[in-house]
Amino acid sequence: MKAKFGGYIAIAVGIAVAIGFFGTQNGEIEDKNSIFHVTLANPENYEGGIFTDSFEIEEGTYAYRFVPNGDSPQILTISLNGESIRYLENFILKGTPHETGFSTYYTWKYSGNVGIIITQKQEVKITIDPNGNLLGPVSVDIIKQ
Repeated sequence: MKAKFGGYIAIAVGIAVAIGFFGTQNGEIEDKNSIFHVTLANPENYEGGIFTDSFEIEEGTYAYRFVPNGDSPQILTISLNGESIRYLENFILKGTPHETGFSTYYTWKYSGNVGIIITQKQEVKITIDPNGNLLGPVSVDIIKQ
């Protein structure tokens, strides 16, 4: 009887671990500190070559987080405009080569001023300009620090 009960517990634990693992893999679990997210991956994301959106932001300190790859826009221009903020930055895509002995791979990141300070709650308009590269995928988040 004890062995049978222990087997049921082991199965339940295994199922819970599998659900937790696969649940985090599908991207449905959001970063609770992310107040804005967009994945730009094709020309339909842009109007006139530029992505725009509006959202409400609270007072505080924030930072951009990017998920780029080698096909992402070489220059990504982002502006935030609201009642008390005027922000504009050109982020430059930088690749860092890594040697493994038999191959080379790259990691990618955008360099630029990622910090944002918001002095009061307000509606802001974000504009993301890929400077002509509408096909290169990139995800952009604004994270509360």
